[in-house]
Amino acid sequence: MLFRAFYALPKTITGPDKQPVNALLGTANLVLREVEKHRPRAVVMCFGPDAAAYRTELYPAYHAERDEAMPDELPHQFEMAGPFFEAFGWTVATSADLEADDLLGTLAERESEAGGLALLLTGDRDMYQCAGEGVTVLYVHTGGKGAEEVGPEEVRERYGIGPELVPDFIALRGDPSDGLPGAPGVGAKTAAELLRRYGSLESALAAAAEPAAVIRGEMRARVAAVLREHDAQLRAFKQIAELVQVEVQRPPDRASDVGRGAAAARKLGMRRLAERLEAMAKA
Repeated sequence: MLFRAFYALPKTITGPDKQPVNALLGTANLVLREVEKHRPRAVVMCFGPDAAAYRTELYPAYHAERDEAMPDELPHQFEMAGPFFEAFGWTVATSADLEADDLLGTLAERESEAGGLALLLTGDRDMYQCAGEGVTVLYVHTGGKGAEEVGPEEVRERYGIGPELVPDFIALRGDPSDGLPGAPGVGAKTAAELLRRYGSLESALAAAAEPAAVIRGEMRARVAAVLREHDAQLRAFKQIAELVQVEVQRPPDRASDVGRGAAAARKLGMRRLAERLEAMAKA
C-alpha cells in the first residue's frame, strides 16, 4: 500500500520538515475508506521483507526486478509508518523473516477459525488463495477508487479454478510481478484446464510423466513435454506462491481512534485528512 500510494500521489505532499508524506497519507486514506465502510473490530497493518530468504533460495530471480533502490523520498516514510498507523488504534505486525502476505494470510485464518470475518486489503492477486468462508480479499486496483470484494466465486470467474488452487495456477501460468515465468507456453487458459482435469499441479506433473496420458488425448504432447522438462522448477514456483503460517495472536477488539489519528495527521501536515477525522470524532 505504501508503494502504491507513493506513486499515486505527488511527492510535493510534505510534512513540516519538508519531507514527503504522500505514501503515509495515501495508505491512511485507503485503509480509512474500508474502515468506514466495513467497521472492523480491529485493524492490523502487516510489514515484512520484500522477499523471504527461503523463497529466493528456491528461485534466485524471485522479486529480482524489484531490487532497484527505493526512492529517496520513501525510506523515512516506512520508518514513520509504525507510530503513525498505531496512532489510529491499528496494530502493527512485523516479521523479520517472512513477508507481509504470510502475516496477512495467517491472521485471516485465525480470525476465520474463531468464527469471525476477515478482510484482506491488498493489491496482490496472490492473496486470492485466501478467499473462502469467513475471508474476503479487498483487492485494490491501480488507479481505482476503493477496493473490490473478491470471494471464492470471483476467483473462479477470473481464473477458472478455486482459491485453493491459486498457487498451482501461479506456478503454471507464472507471475511477472514476482519474477516467476511459469511453464513456457502455458497461459492462463491451459493452466486452468490442467488443474480442472487433474486437480493439482502435482497430479498434472505425474500425468505428464506417463506417456499414456498423451496417447489417450488427455494432455497435448507439447504441454506434457514442457511439464516434464520443468518439473522441479514448477514445484518450486508453487512452494514460493504458497503462504507460510506465522506465529501470530488474533488481535483483541480495538476500534479505530479517529481523534488520535487526526492529531497524528495534523502533526505531519495532513491538514485535510486531520479535519475530516476531527469531524468524524465529533459525529
